[in-house]
Amino acid sequence: MTTKALPLLETEAVTPCCPPLSERPLTAEEAERTAVMFKALGDPVRLRLFSLVASHEGGEACVCDISDVGVSQPTVSHHLKKLREAGLLASERRGTWVYYRVEPSVLAAMGQLLTRAATA
Repeated sequence: MTTKALPLLETEAVTPCCPPLSERPLTAEEAERTAVMFKALGDPVRLRLFSLVASHEGGEACVCDISDVGVSQPTVSHHLKKLREAGLLASERRGTWVYYRVEPSVLAAMGQLLTRAATA
């Protein structure tokens, strides 16, 4: 029996946008990219949705599992769209449901940004 290796799908890897804030001032471009991310997370419903996806078992969540956040379904969809546009969530349609996940590189980039720079 022979096996055939399947090609890997290309995924958009999010690289850290900038060095830790304590290392040096952000450039205008870095500040622009970072502001988009923080603006998306600046809404309590979006922050809660992001947290629900990030902490969900298996690292991804069906929209059916995270839609009970105190707002209507169209509003949930709007907020999830804003999180996707900011590069914070990735989504995949499976049948009638959409599954969301936070790429590990996004969490790493956010963590790096807010980490104190290493001292020499």
